[in-house]
This record gives sequence, structure tokens and C-alpha cells, in this order.
Amino acid sequence: TSRPLCSSQRRSGIAARRTQGSQERMARGSSAGYDRHITIFSPEGRLYQVEYAFKAIKTSGLTSVGVRGADSCVVLTQRKVPDKLYDPESVTNMYAITPNIGLVMTGIVPDARASVKKLREEAAKFKFNNGYDIPVSYLAKRAADTAQVYTQHANMRPLGIAMIIIGIDVEGEKKVPQLFRCDPAGYYVGYKATSAGAKEQEANNFLEKRFKPPAGSNVAVDPKLSHDDTVQLALACLQNVLGADLKANDIEACVVRHDNLAFTRLSADELETQLTALAERDDDIAGRD
Repeated sequence: TSRPLCSSQRRSGIAARRTQGSQERMARGSSAGYDRHITIFSPEGRLYQVEYAFKAIKTSGLTSVGVRGADSCVVLTQRKVPDKLYDPESVTNMYAITPNIGLVMTGIVPDARASVKKLREEAAKFKFNNGYDIPVSYLAKRAADTAQVYTQHANMRPLGIAMIIIGIDVEGEKKVPQLFRCDPAGYYVGYKATSAGAKEQEANNFLEKRFKPPAGSNVAVDPKLSHDDTVQLALACLQNVLGADLKANDIEACVVRHDNLAFTRLSADELETQLTALAERDDDIAGRD
């Protein structure tokens, strides 16, 4: 007959089971238990739900590129129609916020459309209260503020989108091209060129090579690209990371220019012209080092 366990033996058994359970949780990965709620930091100081939102951006399978030139900005993305029954004209990732400011959304489409609605309301409210169009940098700040709030409440979830915003700020006689990127963590910053989506890292590597800092400096050169060079650099970047020649129907692009401040979508014929010009180039922009 077995004798009943004494209290010290019971405590030892409980401690052993707790240790075993802890080891099993560790074996499942360091995120175990800390990715259940958005408001809980892991012991490493990470918010896993925010990191998962960044991964959600890549699930769309699309890559988007934005480039700022001397007198223009362009945003470019892949165009994929997932179902043959869809009306292709209704499938887009390009959205105008005001007549002169627009963006490309990469990630979860319903999240993108909800964000666009809020940004349009924000821009309209700003103009009503102040009497002039909202600056691109302030719109990017408001978008980032909203995204950041979504990371600190348990009844919300981060938005699974990255937005690249373009526009031209008119400051008296001066016209300043602007390019901003906002992410699910609520971080925003101005860029000379940037990307988002499935091939983001490869696209950024390509763009960094085209904006090499001069010898002895760590600061990338300011873009002095013409409108055509700006569009063709974005096309070359996307073509390079996808590893295939682009067709006009496979992409969509929008631009803003000094001589036409409106957020304008490039037609298939205009894109075909730019792709033909890019194919005839043999320089640094074309990516043929």
C-alpha cells in the first residue's frame, strides 16, 4: 500500500508541473500568451498583434512603390483582379483624398476603404475650419495618429494596411512635392522613395542604390528627377523586384506634378509609353548597373 504524500512532496509535484508547463509554453514560441491582447507587452518589449498587422500587409501579394522627384511624385502598384467576374474598373488600390492629394493602400482592402473615408472627412473638416487645403504632412500625421490609437485599446485591432501618400504643398510661389508613408504602428515619415507590400525589402534595396549618398556623407542625395525619370524609376523598381517585364494592364499609377497639381491616374497608353522609354534606357534608373 502506498502512503499519502506529505505537504512538502505535494508542493514539489506542483512546482514540477508548473516548470514543465512553462517549458512547454516556451517551446511553442516566445509569443505564447502575449499575442492574445493588443495591450500586453511581451517580456522582450514587443507587441505581437502590431507585428502581425505588418505581416497582414504582405498577405495581399501586392507591392507598391512611391518616388518623389524634383517637380512631381508618383505612386505605383500592381493591379490584380482576383475573379474573372469582377468589373476591373472597380478594383483599385489608388484613392484620392482631396483633388490634389492621393494615396496607394497596400494590405487588407476593407481596412483601406474605412481609412480612406476617415481621411476624406479629416481633409474636408480641415478646409472648412481653416479655409485652405490640408497640407500633406498634416494629413499623414492625422492618419498616423489614428493608427497609433488602434494599438492601445483592447476593443480595437491594428489596421492591416500601409499607405503611401503623395501631393504637392503650395507655399506662396513655391511648390513642394511631398511623399509620406504611414504604417500600422502609427509611425509616419517623409521619404525620397519608399515601398510597401510583399516585396518591400527588395524594392527598398533597389531604391537605396538609386539614392546613394555622395562620398563622405551618410545622407542620401535629394531627388532631382524629372517627371519622366520619376515614373520610370518607379516602374524599373517594380519590374526589378517582380523579375518580369511589366504590362500596362498589370499596374496602376497616379501622379501629381507642378504643372498639374491634381492627383491624376495614368492611362494605359501613358504607361505603355513610359514602359517603352524605360526599355530603351541603359542607365542607373533602368537598374542595369
